[in-house]
Amino acid sequence: MRILVCDDHVVVRAGLLALLDSAPGIEVVGEAGTGEEALALAARLAPDVVLMDLQLGAGIDGVETTRRLTTGTTATDTTATGTGRAPHVLVLTTYDTDADITRAIEAGATGYLLKAERPEELFAAIHAAAQGRTALSGPVAGRVMANLRKPRPALTDRERDILAQLATGLGNREIARALFISEATVKTHLRRIYDKLGVDTRAGAVAVAKEQRLLP
Repeated sequence: MRILVCDDHVVVRAGLLALLDSAPGIEVVGEAGTGEEALALAARLAPDVVLMDLQLGAGIDGVETTRRLTTGTTATDTTATGTGRAPHVLVLTTYDTDADITRAIEAGATGYLLKAERPEELFAAIHAAAQGRTALSGPVAGRVMANLRKPRPALTDRERDILAQLATGLGNREIARALFISEATVKTHLRRIYDKLGVDTRAGAVAVAKEQRLLP
């Protein structure tokens, strides 16, 4: 199985290459230090699995790179290449927040693994990803299940409308105009939204809404 490694840390990449070189049935066909480089190499090398870090420094991040890889949009100008089968993406990162996990999975990642995992777990996850099967670190799986069991806040239709407008970056006045309500009404609904989501900022409300998939 053909693997492309994408991580912006040279030492980490070198360690991964040495580790994967010892794994039977795994061939590393390329390494990338940026999202843009990963897209270009994937289009040329057609790997079965891309091992993807989330934080890639300058340029597009691992989540956006994952989205372009899994949708076949491998050109950096977001023009779909339409060449061959899209690779599976296995996230390998140190970040395990709900927001990171949700964004990666929504972008199309087949699996989500933490760098603290044992080599045997990494090898098994790569084989699973190559077959299109979900591979999650134990802590990540636990967080996913906990979020699925967690009841979602009961937002009214109007509150959902306002939250959707909020996610586009509109201010209170613009939201009021878009929904044909008063600015005072917008503020009242926002306070209720903040209370239900357990946040106190607009950015916090949008982040929680994305994590819990409350946005359309």
